[in-house]
Amino acid sequence: MIKNKHILITGGAGFIGTNSADYFASRGWTVTVLDNFSRKGSQDNLAWLVKKWNKKITSVRADVSQDVSVLAREVRRADAVLHLAGQVAVTTSVADPRRDFYENALGTLNVLEAIRQSPKQPPMIYASTNKVYGEMTDLGIRRTRDGWRYKKGIVGVSERQAVDFHSPYGCSKGSADQYVRDYARIYGLTTVVFRQSCIFGPHQFGMEEQGWVAWFAIAAIFGRPITVYGDGYQTRDVLDVSDLCRLYESALLKIEKVKGKIYNIGGGPSRAVSMRGALAELGRELGHPIPHAYGDWRPGDQKVYISDIRTIEKDLGWRPTVSFREGLGRLVAWIRAETPRVRRTV
Repeated sequence: MIKNKHILITGGAGFIGTNSADYFASRGWTVTVLDNFSRKGSQDNLAWLVKKWNKKITSVRADVSQDVSVLAREVRRADAVLHLAGQVAVTTSVADPRRDFYENALGTLNVLEAIRQSPKQPPMIYASTNKVYGEMTDLGIRRTRDGWRYKKGIVGVSERQAVDFHSPYGCSKGSADQYVRDYARIYGLTTVVFRQSCIFGPHQFGMEEQGWVAWFAIAAIFGRPITVYGDGYQTRDVLDVSDLCRLYESALLKIEKVKGKIYNIGGGPSRAVSMRGALAELGRELGHPIPHAYGDWRPGDQKVYISDIRTIEKDLGWRPTVSFREGLGRLVAWIRAETPRVRRTV
């Protein structure tokens, strides 16, 4: 049972980190944001958090792959750890696999060691990725007019699916999530792994390489060229970040139910959308068609990924509540309200 409710969020000035820090602060938690501030927009995110929450949120500049003493100090002060820090793009991992390994695999090992060596050994949530499953060719896929889907009878990818790391990013994140699970088994740490699908929402400074829903919205609003790599029928189960933040807190408050486990987290089959479908929905939101071009498939890209979220629903009673249309409307409203800040990042 978590008593004092002080959470350390690594990568806390990133997209999911900022939304998580805001959510936990609104729920009465004291929040420490640990970030190396290497990504564009992270300093702006922190400034927004501090202005809104003042002393409820503190920040520490540190890199989980390097600053082990700082990390150890902050872990000792925390009652819970939400580990979000890391390299986030498949394309970046292909270009620089060594950096990807250090930031994801080594960085996560450093967080685990800091927890193992701390007196309180606070519980930890690790944000992993659906990329640990690779292409999943054994499931069988088919293309429909709504996008790529699994063969009939498969609602989504369950946690029983064998991992098959494909891309350096898949290797580094997959290695990390196995370390997180094994530290629960070998050292008795209280950990849980969330293999997350396509998360989107405010404070997401999307790029062409990562955060495609936000990138489509930002590019469309600012008149930037949009390239869809592949046939555009690639499908993901999208999840609004507010639903994810709610899940994070639920998992920490009911940690005995989920500790040592791995869950697939996303919008599920009811929120599966193709890139073509997302562009069409964005066009309806903005009131005009969205111009776009097509390019070659990118390495490691899955034609379809849809999470089977029935296990987390069963264990925690959690399910998504925000529709793609509603979440997209919130994202567009944030971009328009924060136009000068968003422009600086793209």
